[in-house]
Amino acid sequence: MELSKEKELIKEAKKNPEVFGKLYEQHYSKIFGYILKRTADLEIAQDITSETFFKALKKLWQFRWRNISFSAWLYRIANNEIANYFRKNKNCSTSLDKLLEEKGFEPVTLHNPETEFLEAQEKLKKHQDFLEIQEKIFQLPIKYQEVITLRFFEKKKIKEIAEILGKKEGTIKSLLSRGLEKLRELIE
Repeated sequence: MELSKEKELIKEAKKNPEVFGKLYEQHYSKIFGYILKRTADLEIAQDITSETFFKALKKLWQFRWRNISFSAWLYRIANNEIANYFRKNKNCSTSLDKLLEEKGFEPVTLHNPETEFLEAQEKLKKHQDFLEIQEKIFQLPIKYQEVITLRFFEKKKIKEIAEILGKKEGTIKSLLSRGLEKLRELIE
């Protein structure tokens, strides 16, 4: 969606919360996917995604077009919710394989979170290295998890990560460098 159209949608959504649904539809998949990659738990990802959009709707009146895009604002809210979850649960995580075995759910339609999860799961099974690296990423401090996930899984540029996390680009580069070094140490 063009930036001007998105600005107009946000302006309308501030007056009429029902319009927020269009913003939700536009950004849901990316935010959900990011949260799922960070938590590796379908139910937790759904809960955090739900809370992210609820808070975005509730605080929409505070959003201003400054140095941060709407999607960066959503990622920032998602990051805060993920951090809250990990703080409360002391980094309890479940592997994607274990989740599939325990839940054994069947997708209802082709375009729902469960289907997206199953497709991601199939790709992950083909790449066991990814699962091992993800497990190592969970061992890193959250500040490194955030930048590594945004950079390599979400394919965000340094500038976008800086917007999302509210930090300077130099800080992001430094966090990435240190995070990758710590990840290499864990892998070796």
